[in-house]
Amino acid sequence: MATKEKRTRLFLHLKKWLEKAVMDYGMIAAGDRVLVGVSGGMDSMALLDLLNTPMVYAPPFSLVAVNIDCGFDPAYAGHDALERYLQADGYEHVMEKTEIGPLAHSNFNRKNPCFLCSRLRRKRIFEIAAEKGCNKIAFAHHRDDIIETLLINLFYGREISTMLPNQTIFGGKLHIIRPLAYIREDLVKKYGRERGFPVIENGCPTSRTSRRRYIKDMLGELEKENPRIRENIWLAMGHVKTDYLPPKIDGP
Repeated sequence: MATKEKRTRLFLHLKKWLEKAVMDYGMIAAGDRVLVGVSGGMDSMALLDLLNTPMVYAPPFSLVAVNIDCGFDPAYAGHDALERYLQADGYEHVMEKTEIGPLAHSNFNRKNPCFLCSRLRRKRIFEIAAEKGCNKIAFAHHRDDIIETLLINLFYGREISTMLPNQTIFGGKLHIIRPLAYIREDLVKKYGRERGFPVIENGCPTSRTSRRRYIKDMLGELEKENPRIRENIWLAMGHVKTDYLPPKIDGP
């Protein structure tokens, strides 16, 4: 259980930008029941912690923390530490053990394990949201994730798109929200260290060689020459000049 005082300068800074994102994109309405996806990493722990504090610019809502154990290491005790933390802080929570990770990385699916792993985890989260009466699902994607996804989709998906801060799915029955959308990754990590959250190690065997890892490392190298590279990409998404984009591109 994290016992450090929350009201530090960093907490107040992150809270301000989280609430601004919630307000700007209409992420939360009165009476919403929000499922918070908690992987056990710093990002999701910070999101859960920040959402579990009084909001100035958001109406009352309830939340439930959900952790999907992908089953990479059945003997790993990190998930037990996470559950103890959630219990100690009084969170309503669901801890579910699965075999999604080994299945996604099995021989029949070696070409794209991340896609299947993500798809199966999302499917189970949607099912739990329905079981728990949740109409919103909060993921801990921050500003850097949104920037990296833009480049991943451009480089590998041949499209210009990224994550939405507030995404409607299933005909409006469910919304995926990303309250950390305005916040830089380094500040989220710093807050996690400040609060002393228990952190589950990422047991995914492809986490260090994934496309996202490649893009993250590439941006890190570019920042050595231009420290504002991420900031520029972020701002560019709000300055799309459609008049200078061809309406259609045909390739060979």
